[in-house]
Amino acid sequence: MSERVKEVAIQEADRIKTLTTDAARSGAYLYPVRGMAYFLSHRVLWKPLTAKLVPTLSLGLGVTTFMFVFTYLPQAALMTFTQGPLAAVSAALLVLSESSTIFTMLSKTLLIEDALVDTFDGVLMSKGTTDLVSSGRQIKTGNNPMARLGKVIKSPLARFSPNALIRYFMYLPLNFIPVVGTIMFVILQGRRMGPSAHTRYFQLKGWNSAQKEKHIEENKAAFGVAAALLELVPVASILFAFTNTVGAALWAADMENGAVNEHGTSPHLRDQAKKAE
Repeated sequence: MSERVKEVAIQEADRIKTLTTDAARSGAYLYPVRGMAYFLSHRVLWKPLTAKLVPTLSLGLGVTTFMFVFTYLPQAALMTFTQGPLAAVSAALLVLSESSTIFTMLSKTLLIEDALVDTFDGVLMSKGTTDLVSSGRQIKTGNNPMARLGKVIKSPLARFSPNALIRYFMYLPLNFIPVVGTIMFVILQGRRMGPSAHTRYFQLKGWNSAQKEKHIEENKAAFGVAAALLELVPVASILFAFTNTVGAALWAADMENGAVNEHGTSPHLRDQAKKAE
């Protein structure tokens, strides 16, 4: 039995190593960074975020307070057995991570889903892919890409599934394993986040399941891992949800404009990734 467990562990470690190598070589992980730069330099994209800022911050404060009141002490007590005097700090960081994840999932479902759709479509409009956006919503006349967005005629991003939250807490114990466990946790989260970032793109393209799976398989977890790392930052996760959406839209626009290779990654970004290695 122990040999079987060891064999599975080695196979899983090799798979994680392969995913990490593919992600680094693809250069797709640079799109979240591009998303931040593009978002900050284009004030017109700020409106969907600022319109939802007060209710989302209120939700974040409520979730964080609840988590610290009801979950901090039990987790600190449990971590005392493995981390000793560091348990207090580690538990606080863990609760912040949990709070950030719950807050992000709830806010995306209850408060900012439409705002993220508008942001994604607005970026596509600004990059000249109006025909693609027009397949999913009405387009108005004008020069402002956000002001041109009309009524949505295709369903927006996928609603929150409880499975995502269950899967998150299933993976959470990996963080108890120093370094390696945290890396595995982020990669697994990235595998989920990568495909979800392009849900709107899949809808606009009208892709079937086979086409979606082909795209996801080719692009691995490169984008998702970088995006997941950013959205694990407490409080700032809501901002990164928007910048990651911008990055995903920039990636989609590159694919539409032919500025990508067969792997769905910009050759320019691939060159940048090679220089970074």
